[in-house]
Amino acid sequence: MLAKVLSSAVIGIDAYVVEVEVDISQGLPSFTTVGLPEGAVRESKERVKAAIKNSGYHFPSDRITVNLAPADIKKEGSAFDLPMALGILAATGLVDRASCSGHLFLGELSLDGLVRPVKGVLPIAIRAKELGLKGIFLPLENAPEAGVVEGINIYPVRALAQVIEAVIGISKISPFMVEVNKLFQKPDTELDFSDVRGQENAKRAMEISAAGGHNLIMIGPPGSGKTMLARRLSTILPNLAFDESLETSKIYSIMGLMPRGYGLITVRPFRSPHHTISDAGLIGGGQNPKPGEVSIAHNGVLFLDELPEFRRNVLEVLRQPMEDGYVTIARASSTITYPASFMLVAAMNPCPCGFLGDPKRECTCSFLQIQRYRSKISGPLMDRIDIHLEVPSVPYKDLSGVTGSASSAEILERVMKARDIQNRRFRKARIHTNADMNSRQIKHYCETDAESGALLERAMDKFGLSARAHSRILKIARTIADLEGSQNIKASHVAEAIQYRTLDRRTLR
Repeated sequence: MLAKVLSSAVIGIDAYVVEVEVDISQGLPSFTTVGLPEGAVRESKERVKAAIKNSGYHFPSDRITVNLAPADIKKEGSAFDLPMALGILAATGLVDRASCSGHLFLGELSLDGLVRPVKGVLPIAIRAKELGLKGIFLPLENAPEAGVVEGINIYPVRALAQVIEAVIGISKISPFMVEVNKLFQKPDTELDFSDVRGQENAKRAMEISAAGGHNLIMIGPPGSGKTMLARRLSTILPNLAFDESLETSKIYSIMGLMPRGYGLITVRPFRSPHHTISDAGLIGGGQNPKPGEVSIAHNGVLFLDELPEFRRNVLEVLRQPMEDGYVTIARASSTITYPASFMLVAAMNPCPCGFLGDPKRECTCSFLQIQRYRSKISGPLMDRIDIHLEVPSVPYKDLSGVTGSASSAEILERVMKARDIQNRRFRKARIHTNADMNSRQIKHYCETDAESGALLERAMDKFGLSARAHSRILKIARTIADLEGSQNIKASHVAEAIQYRTLDRRTLR
């Protein structure tokens, strides 16, 4: 007999429906899976067989053929275990085939018949709603992330026997109701900018970076507070808007990184990969392309500590996503695009020993060592970083002082006011911050008067800045003006923006 059960899989960040077709015919006992199954899918026959037997049902000793359609797309993962088991039992007549129609089934089976969580549930739930399906049977642990999709019933299950009993009508599973408080993550309250002593200029630059979504690099000796500042940047960033949250949550869902019990990612991601990461780990890739750190940091912060320690080829792959906001991974079988709109925050020492230019400690590096160290960061990459910030050592009087600095809550309030201005400005565009403006928008929103224009022209000539640096200065000036609530860009705004673009020419070349 032939039975069909609907399941689903993910390509990129979008889902598609998979028909699990099961045919049982007379012949020598066998279990064959076709439809381009990967390793985990091919191994599912052992899990399915054991789960059916240990759940108290008869496993047929006939020739079983399972087809995963469409057959021209590779299938991976363990989510097909549950629909395959259900299809086998439907083909034997235990389950009415009509009762399975209109529903999706997802879940990995353990040998004792329990249903384990799987990846990619959120985009699958969105796709099921678009197709007008009745509901989804899925593991209990995955219910919160699928439950945020309104208009489709989510049936959380713990075991194969529970699914069978619900389908044949012996018992009933109540649809999952999402708890509203579970939609909102709580930010890390242990980090606060008031903990940072001194470095007022650096804090100002971090505030501008957060307000306009600008990339930033910090250069200074060891122990000056670069990492401490970077880790507190997320405390002054606004929570994700709903469309941003949905995009980011899709990526976390397909990577299996969704926090347990939460349905959406609402706090902006902060990713800090080690400098030994490969280019595929950073940008994404693999035989079946998966998102890299740049996509996991989508709508959040990607922090690269000790920037020159990263391999040069790894750093160079950042240039395209920093400019375009997405990553396209091409393979012989497919081409997949992942979103990758992130704030890059980097930190580095001025030289290998870290004390070049320090007034109190002598640098022990040779000229050749310094040149080799700095050459790991190319000019085009530096051009794509908006704010270049020098972070000097903190004097003792600042470390021992009792005067508190602004807290993260106070800075966030100013950032939110600037972001509100940008939201109104770009309400008809598909961007959210000044850093995302294209050349036409820069020309429209970043007009300068005669005084500020002349100042910018002199800076371009003196420092030899590129056309891309010119655009970055105007974007930063626009953000500074927004923080002050000024409609027009003034010469003081341009002057402050220029100081954040001269560091690469003075220190890195």
